[in-house]
Amino acid sequence: MSTTTSSPSPRAPSPTPPTSAQPTTAQPAPATQPAVATVAASAPAPVRPAPVTVRRTRGPITIAFVVLACALAAGVSVGPADLSLATVGRALLEHVPFVHVHGVTRVQSDIVWQVRMPRVLLGALVGAMLAGGGAAYQGVFRNPLADPYLLGVAAGAGLGATVMIVSGPGLHQLVPVAAFLGAAVAVLLTYLLGVSGTGVGGRRSRTTVAIVLAGVAVAAFLTAAQTYIQQRHTQDLQEVYTWLLGRLTTATWSDVAVVAPYAAVSALVLLLHRRHLDVLRVGEDEATTLGVHPARVRLIVVAGATIGTAAAVAFTGLIGFVGIIVPHIVRRTAGSSYRVVLPVSLVGGAAFLVLADIAARTVPAPTEIPIGIVTAFVGAPFFLFVLRSRRSQQGV
Repeated sequence: MSTTTSSPSPRAPSPTPPTSAQPTTAQPAPATQPAVATVAASAPAPVRPAPVTVRRTRGPITIAFVVLACALAAGVSVGPADLSLATVGRALLEHVPFVHVHGVTRVQSDIVWQVRMPRVLLGALVGAMLAGGGAAYQGVFRNPLADPYLLGVAAGAGLGATVMIVSGPGLHQLVPVAAFLGAAVAVLLTYLLGVSGTGVGGRRSRTTVAIVLAGVAVAAFLTAAQTYIQQRHTQDLQEVYTWLLGRLTTATWSDVAVVAPYAAVSALVLLLHRRHLDVLRVGEDEATTLGVHPARVRLIVVAGATIGTAAAVAFTGLIGFVGIIVPHIVRRTAGSSYRVVLPVSLVGGAAFLVLADIAARTVPAPTEIPIGIVTAFVGAPFFLFVLRSRRSQQGV
């Protein structure tokens, strides 16, 4: 009996291994539950960056607008005839309907409204178009050294303006029209030559490089034609060079009224396609899989940037380096996403050129120097800095 009672007792612990095995098998269950909870907790994470992105976008844009407001105020008040901000404000209020202001002379009112305001506003529009066009070209061609004149805009505008200047004094009022048409025709010719042979749907490695090389060839040909015309009409060289170096001294309200619609259309097109430029940064094959048509985006963005650039240079001449300086400063301070780069470049370019114009008319006072010289003094060292930068080797 004792053996029978002792035999069940050793067998009694035999159920205990299963019971001891249950805690070992049950422990992974609590371990998996936190993992599932972690995945569930991390699932909403992609939704949260949206407000952060908006804040990161609004911050640089707000700062850019503040800088632009300060630049506009300085541009209207600083000059050979120094005017206080209070005087400028009263002079501007005189042109508001049903507002009567005292304490402003007729001379001060004319200086503010007829001389400085058109010049400052035209400079802001031109700076915005050049900087926005530079950022758009760099995104389309994925080249950090691209500028608005890459596809022959400068050469075409210069040839058109030169033809009108040497044609006689009676046709000088058509110089902006000829410059605009020359720039537009040059870019159209460049694009047609670049895509022919590769197809509109060609790969980026073929189509983009072909367009850039076509732009170099077209620009060289048009520059040679312009040089030939200048040598045949040496008596007009001074006026031609004055236009080529850029100037805002002859800005009028009619110039602002003509440039403003082109600038608005160009800015709208570029801003509507800023997300597409972000997609193109990862490559055209990947962009196609995401539903973006690279060739269509490239054509629309190039056309939009060209319209604004052509209208800008038609009235102010060739002002260089704005399209390189401003977008690179924006990338290094506000990020590389084109949702930030494009709007901040538009606003920052406007402020930059207004400040450059202040330097052009105050540093060598009582005389003035062409604004293109000021931007070249700043832009040439900056271009070398970008060229040697590691980011220029990595692409935009």
